[in-house]
Amino acid sequence: MGRRVCSALSQRGVRTLHLGAPNDHEIALALTPDVTGVAIMLHDDIWALRYGLIVEHLRPGIRLFVGMFDRTVRKQLEAAVPNCVVLSPAAISVPAMVASAILPHVASIRRLDRASDRFWVSISTPDTDSDSDIDNESPGKSPDIQPWKTPKRLRLRGLLGVARGQFRPYDAGSTTLLAGAFGIVLIIAIDTIVGLSHASALRALYDATRTVATISSPALPDSPAVLIWATFAAIVVMGFTAMFAAGIVNHLLSGRHVTLIGRRVVPRSGHVVVAGMGQVGLRLAQEFRSLGIAVVGIERDPKAPGLGIARASGIPVIIANASSQSALKRACASRSIAIIAAGSEERENIAVAVTALSGRPGARIVLRAGSDDAINETTSLFQIGSVIDVNGLTAMFVAQSMIRDRPYAVVHSANGFESIAADKRETTHLGPAPARCECGM
Repeated sequence: MGRRVCSALSQRGVRTLHLGAPNDHEIALALTPDVTGVAIMLHDDIWALRYGLIVEHLRPGIRLFVGMFDRTVRKQLEAAVPNCVVLSPAAISVPAMVASAILPHVASIRRLDRASDRFWVSISTPDTDSDSDIDNESPGKSPDIQPWKTPKRLRLRGLLGVARGQFRPYDAGSTTLLAGAFGIVLIIAIDTIVGLSHASALRALYDATRTVATISSPALPDSPAVLIWATFAAIVVMGFTAMFAAGIVNHLLSGRHVTLIGRRVVPRSGHVVVAGMGQVGLRLAQEFRSLGIAVVGIERDPKAPGLGIARASGIPVIIANASSQSALKRACASRSIAIIAAGSEERENIAVAVTALSGRPGARIVLRAGSDDAINETTSLFQIGSVIDVNGLTAMFVAQSMIRDRPYAVVHSANGFESIAADKRETTHLGPAPARCECGM
């Protein structure tokens, strides 16, 4: 991503110096008086914070952009360096991915501003007929920015899907747990009915529960039928109890990323499937949750750092390989609104898309792209879905922030990218996505 930012700036005639992992002395030497801005594009938020503080200390007030995911660290840097623009690639690209999933005819669905958690706008830009690239940077027409609310039908479909997901198994462990619990309840119910022949209803229920719980069994009448049933029930209960205990242990050891009841159940329909719960995927899922749209994530790494945040946010996450039919089936992808392949590896995203389309031809697919040419090569052969160039959006946003004021948004257009000015009054055509620079970084 840093290489594409460097390329975008260079193509605009801005002289750039691309550093890999400089030490403090190298940063001091690089910040000559003619340097007007610094962009820090790292995967490590703590290192990004440190570099940002060093730059501000050496050149107070310099134009500064820092790519950072963690919101807590971001707030600390913004408080210490007011002139700094701090955003993550996820924050820049997620609005476009949300729009592609639920409202494909607009370019972006995003919050009205940073302080408005409940007010959203849809953004459309007029398509330009010009095929020129970055040389065509004259201001264009005003963007079409309209207030937007999640349609009730989407909310209702998601609520219905979540309701249908209550007490529904999502894997072998949950199936075992539910089967054991249902079997135990069934035996208690039958045993209670049998006990009604010689006791009151309450007493019969109490005696049946004690028997199932292996607490000293009450005396039974000498009826052969009752004794045969009691023997059979004792044997069956042992099996159901073992199944229930095994299901509980599996649920506790699995990290409890999905529940059998509550808001973290797997929706059965009317939801969005997000494959890959990294920075972009997690932010996507949180955005859908804020919009009132049901969502389920799929992540193959059981130790992924975003899983804890997803659990705290009430987002169900299935631990599996999203490119397999079984994982998509567990996520009920065939009845979803859209399937978003948001992993960091583009070839894996292609595999997810192909698997989803094989199980449900015509499904709405959104792919994250930007790190290599794999998706461009594949989409040149067949239409695989809506492709969102996360790195390209980020590179254009950063470059525009370095040259002019921070834009309100950067969105895809017919001929590349459009930048929407901070005052939302005009768009600027930025041209196609930049290639990676040849700085050797």
